[in-house]
Amino acid sequence: MPLQIPKKVIGTHGCESHHLHYKYLTTSYRMKSKNKSSSQQTSYRTNNQIQTDEVRLVSGEGENLGVIPLEEAKNKAQDAGLDLVEIAPQAEPPVCKMLNYGKFLYTQAKQQRLKNAKQKKNEVKSIRLSYRIEQHDMEMKVNQIKKFLEQGHKVKLDMVLRGREKAFSQVAREKLEEILTMLPEEISREQDIQKTPQGLSATVAKK
Repeated sequence: MPLQIPKKVIGTHGCESHHLHYKYLTTSYRMKSKNKSSSQQTSYRTNNQIQTDEVRLVSGEGENLGVIPLEEAKNKAQDAGLDLVEIAPQAEPPVCKMLNYGKFLYTQAKQQRLKNAKQKKNEVKSIRLSYRIEQHDMEMKVNQIKKFLEQGHKVKLDMVLRGREKAFSQVAREKLEEILTMLPEEISREQDIQKTPQGLSATVAKK
């Protein structure tokens, strides 16, 4: 439903009051829409919330009990001390499963957290380098690369060359190669040294 904005808002500051009221309504509308979307993604209809004549019932152990009237399915779930949860509302008829709804939500949330953690773990970390880098700084960068690799990340090394620095691309390549050789043997080069618009880059990961 489109947001309805009043044509005129009476306030002590005229246009400013209208602007602030519009901003408040817009922010409030967006927050409600976001919360509604989030709720739809994480909630399921259960027990008396389910609105259909019949359902395909699945037991708590995953056994297909066939298509039966909704009331019969609710009675079976109640007799088993479980909830009737609509897990596939788009199916024809909807698929419902007998389970402990609280435990079901906990398991779903745990799986989502693990999925998010895995995605975060596989991030590509970027480390910027200068072709003027000194030995001490080089060792610090190598330790930083090792730390990222131990955390399960890939690491992209960017040797940035600006303006006249591009004339020293061979020196930069040698510096980048030296850093790569300082890494442990169990580290592989997913992308060897190559030219980029900004200079040189290489990507490493654990084997």
